Amino acid sequence: MTTSPIDANAIRTLRTPEDLAGAGLISTSELISFAMIAERYATAIPPAVFKLIQNVINPDVITRQFVPSTNELQTTPEELNDPIGDHNHSPVKGVVHRYLDRALLMPTLVCPVYCRFCFRREMVGPEGGALTSKQLDEAFNYIRKTPEIWEVILTGGDPLILSNRRLMKILTALDDIEHVKIIRIHTRVPIVTPLSIKADLISALKGISKPVYVSIHCNHAAELTPDVARACALFVDAGIPLLSQTVLLKDINDSVETLETLMRTLVTLRVKPYYLHQLDFAPGTSHFRVPLDKGQNLVKNLRSRLSGLALPTYMLDIPGGAGKVPLTPNHSHNNSKGFISIEGPDGHLYPYRPPANPS
Repeated sequence: MTTSPIDANAIRTLRTPEDLAGAGLISTSELISFAMIAERYATAIPPAVFKLIQNVINPDVITRQFVPSTNELQTTPEELNDPIGDHNHSPVKGVVHRYLDRALLMPTLVCPVYCRFCFRREMVGPEGGALTSKQLDEAFNYIRKTPEIWEVILTGGDPLILSNRRLMKILTALDDIEHVKIIRIHTRVPIVTPLSIKADLISALKGISKPVYVSIHCNHAAELTPDVARACALFVDAGIPLLSQTVLLKDINDSVETLETLMRTLVTLRVKPYYLHQLDFAPGTSHFRVPLDKGQNLVKNLRSRLSGLALPTYMLDIPGGAGKVPLTPNHSHNNSKGFISIEGPDGHLYPYRPPANPS
């Protein structure tokens, strides 16, 4: 793959194999193979991402996330079209209610960029569109009649790709549901189209009476450009807390040094690292997968290098829809003398005698 000197500010979002070839992201000899990928999975590379590919020191950490690969045509036996069981937990279109106290609301299945490892890659794309007014009403009615729902998470697709008018209509409807106390928005927009984050969007979010949290998706510190820093500052300066989610990806961020740099950079931007996700079993994504034991060792090593403020929780979404569980490294080891050995940040074992049970 070679990059092109094309002015990224002058191009539109790249969507087709011909677009990718014209921008120098794939060769013309690969057009047939990439047409096969395009029949199944959407592609979108906005100008800001293309500009990043041109300017970053190691462009592979960006291109592998967003530019299609023929590896996507290879599906392994464990991979599933619906790897986390969204369909089985969807009472009405656009709602996923897997956990008692929170529900996902997916008002659109369109994204500004399509990650090549996305667990919803069989669902998202331009043809996915947005919920109709009737479908949105049915989604709101489900949430209204389910008082256990304390938090609603807007996801998709990317909810921040919606117009401010449509987004405000959704937020206002949720704001009016008494038992919904928290609204969370999951988005890639501040990372991949940071200049679209403007004061009118921030004002719209500030117009909601309930707390709004925004969780951005970022996998490498190279994504955190000055434009991204400005976008993040707009949220935080307005009192809107920012969290981050990261997917552990082979040859992109699967080293202690890379993750450490990413988490430290996020914290300096006033973004709290929230989750580090084990890659889900989505079709055609095996070339991104990091073994669980390696992921656990990475997090164990990160704990000795990062404060709790910068340390995300390593999470696995159990295939099939049982939900998320933390893959926390085990620091305690039983021995035969009634002690527990605790492994410290330095890797050494320290004895710990549990207190006796009270009589």
